[in-house]
Amino acid sequence: MRALVVDRLAPDYAGCAVRDLGMPTPGPGEVRVKISAAAVNFPDLLMTRGEYQHKPALPFIGGLEMSGEVDALGEGVSDWCVGDAVVGGARTGTFCQFAVVPAAALRAKPARLSFAQAAACGSAYLTAYVSLVRRARVEPNEWVLVHGAAGGVGLACVDLAKSLGCRVIAASASDAKLKVIADAYAPDATVNVTGGFRQAVKAITGGRGADVIFDPVGGDVFDESVRCIAFDGRLLVVGFTSGRIPTISVNMPLIKGFSVVGVRAGEYGRQFPQKGGENLDAVWALAGGGKITPRVHAEFALDDWRAAFDLLADREVIGKAIIRPDL
Repeated sequence: MRALVVDRLAPDYAGCAVRDLGMPTPGPGEVRVKISAAAVNFPDLLMTRGEYQHKPALPFIGGLEMSGEVDALGEGVSDWCVGDAVVGGARTGTFCQFAVVPAAALRAKPARLSFAQAAACGSAYLTAYVSLVRRARVEPNEWVLVHGAAGGVGLACVDLAKSLGCRVIAASASDAKLKVIADAYAPDATVNVTGGFRQAVKAITGGRGADVIFDPVGGDVFDESVRCIAFDGRLLVVGFTSGRIPTISVNMPLIKGFSVVGVRAGEYGRQFPQKGGENLDAVWALAGGGKITPRVHAEFALDDWRAAFDLLADREVIGKAIIRPDL
């Protein structure tokens, strides 16, 4: 089979190449999946340089999440049949034509989603769900400000917050991206953060500020978010795509009565396995029921992996870029 292999850690993906490898064989309790679609995520890019917290041993196949069809069953597997359409993920190993995964790690692909949409759903919407439901405990009609709203996780947060009955402000530095978001997901308001957003958020929320702020950006965005969060609000720290990890004087949460809440969706599931399973059940139930709809920005053949990576690195994606090993 063919796979995108990281042989060495290097800038500009210099250690990555598509290679021919032997066909993997499923062991006891495992399933081999013929991959139809694999989503590209920022950790995939970071791992090619050794800059992500998870550092797999070299060489490794990139890719965190995928969808496809069951191709072969290992000993003892009875929950799946050859030909079943499934979704799943791992810390690595989905940018390839065939992957062996634990049978228990798979879920049935919702029939209403394409393979590309299904691959785009898992990690983004899981992060959004843990952020909004588990950590922020949002209530209907609360104002939710979503930074980085055009990214895969940000867009999932906009979509999920709307489905939960929240009032959503989608924030981005691009009017063109905000137009796409408005047309696809109908947030209650959009804000271009270029030049600041505090006053706009205050005006939209009647002077109160946002009850929940979803921040995968950090840096200056975090600093200004402190100035437009409501009393008893929750400022969700999701990441630092700006490159600067901000700091805060603790008198600000004290005086304004808000909480700064860290979000690590995967670690949440590892710390609370039962809740982790419930989170995934909820996400896929929402997807299957038509309550959420992942957006696929573009699809690429395996040989065009670099274009997919560059699209994400250059912040041009609205939703998810997908690699299609079956093309």
